[in-house]
Amino acid sequence: MQQAQKLVKISVGLKKLTRDILGPERNGEKMKLAGVESMRMILEMQKQLLPDLMEILKKRYTILHQILLSDVIGRRTLAVSLNMTERVLRAETDLLKAQGLIEIENVGMRVSESGRKLLDELEPVVKEIFGLANLEEKIRTAYGLCKVVVVPGDSETSPLTKKELGRAGAKALLSVMSGNDVVAVTGGTTLAEVAEHLTPPNVSLKQSWFVPARGGLGESLEIQANTIASGMAKRVGAGYRLLHVPDLLGKEAYESLVHDPNIHDIVEMIRGARIVIHGIGDAMEMARRRKLEDSVVEELQNQGALAESYGYYFDNNGVVVHKMLTLGLRLEDIMRTDHVVGIAGGKSKAKAIHAVLKFGQEDVLVTDEAAAEEIVRELEQNPGQQVGS
Repeated sequence: MQQAQKLVKISVGLKKLTRDILGPERNGEKMKLAGVESMRMILEMQKQLLPDLMEILKKRYTILHQILLSDVIGRRTLAVSLNMTERVLRAETDLLKAQGLIEIENVGMRVSESGRKLLDELEPVVKEIFGLANLEEKIRTAYGLCKVVVVPGDSETSPLTKKELGRAGAKALLSVMSGNDVVAVTGGTTLAEVAEHLTPPNVSLKQSWFVPARGGLGESLEIQANTIASGMAKRVGAGYRLLHVPDLLGKEAYESLVHDPNIHDIVEMIRGARIVIHGIGDAMEMARRRKLEDSVVEELQNQGALAESYGYYFDNNGVVVHKMLTLGLRLEDIMRTDHVVGIAGGKSKAKAIHAVLKFGQEDVLVTDEAAAEEIVRELEQNPGQQVGS
């Protein structure tokens, strides 16, 4: 019980110590950096004095976090997910319950309001302990991004990590939204997860609009851009408009639709978006999903295509090597937006993420630990890959 109380106090203590070191005035980038350095210094001292306590913090944070992502979960299922015996897990969850951090019901365990608050407060601390903050800073600096968010785990192998990626993506999107935005949204499983985790923010978004970044008919309904855009809008109480055209068009169909007055209005709205939130796909995988002709696939391979995003294929240097004939967002529109938020995870996506970041229009990247580690590894082996090199 005493150890659990110490864990709760670590977050509070770090905040207080950082506040004391910085003093009352903490505005500006220098103050922010000073706060980060202060926290790192304190953590290093704690690692030396209480190394076992830091390991306990990691373990209990992971348990609490997994319960949060699962909403409600049974002890046996959680034990399997964490590769932990039920006996050991029972001791930990009993302690978390005694601290008021979780609630245990007949259907399973869920995180209490106090537990949610503690998880939020511990997030920056845990990022330092897990080394995620270091990964974030390396990627942010290498590609000249405004912000990078790295969540623990590998979303390719863990559904819970995929959920956390969606939660972090939703948080990143809401952080750049105001009360009168047009947000262009791409399709895909990751963006569908983002939509699931959007919650009404403090600021009213009734005057904002969500739109698909381009046509998307032909994909599975639940991961079409139209479905995701409408789902996001409903979650936050905003408006939405849909674009009912196929993802891939022939020349005749394109010429016909582009002059349709009804289509023209929504396309103009999409192209005037202030925010773009998009996924990043592997070039060959996306070509296969879209059933591109063999000659096009061969051309993509010959030109070294690694990534696909918003209908464009990019090589290792961020150069566009192929453009799909589709209605909606164009590169010149993306360059005019205020915020571009990219979301993708999984070790196999590292090269694709790198290719899109090299294109140079991203402001915020939300990814997972597996992808981030691979990206940083590649950057360290090939320093010339950094933006501006």
